[in-house]
Amino acid sequence: GINAEYMGLFALHPVQIKMTRYAFEPSNPAKTVKTRGSYLRVHFKNTRETVNALRGMHLRRAIKFMENVKEQKEIVPCTRYRYGVGRHAQCKAWGSVSGRWPKKSAEFVLQLLKNAEANAEAKSLDVDALVIERAQANQAPKLRRRTYRAHGRINPYQSCPSHIEIVLTEGSVAVPKPAEEADRPKKKSMKKAKAERRQVATTSE
Repeated sequence: GINAEYMGLFALHPVQIKMTRYAFEPSNPAKTVKTRGSYLRVHFKNTRETVNALRGMHLRRAIKFMENVKEQKEIVPCTRYRYGVGRHAQCKAWGSVSGRWPKKSAEFVLQLLKNAEANAEAKSLDVDALVIERAQANQAPKLRRRTYRAHGRINPYQSCPSHIEIVLTEGSVAVPKPAEEADRPKKKSMKKAKAERRQVATTSE
């Protein structure tokens, strides 16, 4: 049986187990909004990369980013599940090489961000000052199906759903770039400058 002395110590110092639905609890709940989705029928690997790109973004910027991903104007860099993923020029903005435009993942995350915006308005928080403090995607239990192969064999045909949770905290308001910085010409690469000099030389001759 269980030691009586141990039970006495347990009675003196009971262990308090706090049940929570989120993996992260903010330090200031009054200035925080949370949103989550469970058992979502969307691929985990693509969703993980999509959610990972949102960390540290302001809410307005994150919503615009998800809309741009759906229209393939911006790309989601693949940092962990990157093998076999194609290389694209848009990844240069992230300092990466490979990336994708996961449309379905972007749609699910966009709905969660809009839900967080509604939660912030209900709590009378400044929506323009909300910053994504925590964003994560976890694997949900696989849904099992079967596919039929040659010679009477059967292989598993599973889906990989996801759990998503996002925590936003009220921070400083995003300040747009000054007009003079935005209008400043971009620095040319040495290769491009050399090609332009060669073109000027040939036209002068």
